[in-house]
Amino acid sequence: MSRRLDKYEKLPVYQKAQELFDLAEVIADALKEDEMKEHLAAQMFSNAALIQAKIAGAEGGGLYTLRMQNAVLIKLATQDMFNAVSFASMVEINEEDYVDLMRDKIDEFRLVFNEWVRGFDKTYDIPDNWAIRFDTSTPEQEKLEELMFDEDRFFDEFDDDEGEENTEEE
Repeated sequence: MSRRLDKYEKLPVYQKAQELFDLAEVIADALKEDEMKEHLAAQMFSNAALIQAKIAGAEGGGLYTLRMQNAVLIKLATQDMFNAVSFASMVEINEEDYVDLMRDKIDEFRLVFNEWVRGFDKTYDIPDNWAIRFDTSTPEQEKLEELMFDEDRFFDEFDDDEGEENTEEE
């Protein structure tokens, strides 16, 4: 019996989420036998699955607020996945350093995710009495995105400071 491909599975954001899930599987398999392995693997898998489930949930419900709530949970799950990989690297229970690979894959996902969220229909909503309104297209948000943390620039400036200290010591 062939499975019907649901509409949300064709979305670029869902396909990128599948790539995150596949990467989590590879990383979990590569972890050394350690008491933390099962915990970290479960954390990565559950967050990767949560991301996909929340994309499906956001696509299944049309209300803007509900879609944005799913988007926030997706963001948190993505951050938790990265934290698990970073922790595995920090305590040296992985054979290879997957931090940069996960960071790159999450960044690819983030770009597609941002486009997906901007496509939510803000006019299709009802008040939820929680006083939280999400708006991703305000001038303030656009300015914040321009000021986003530039890791390369930050570390370049940090390295320059170190170089100055080293020359002073000589």
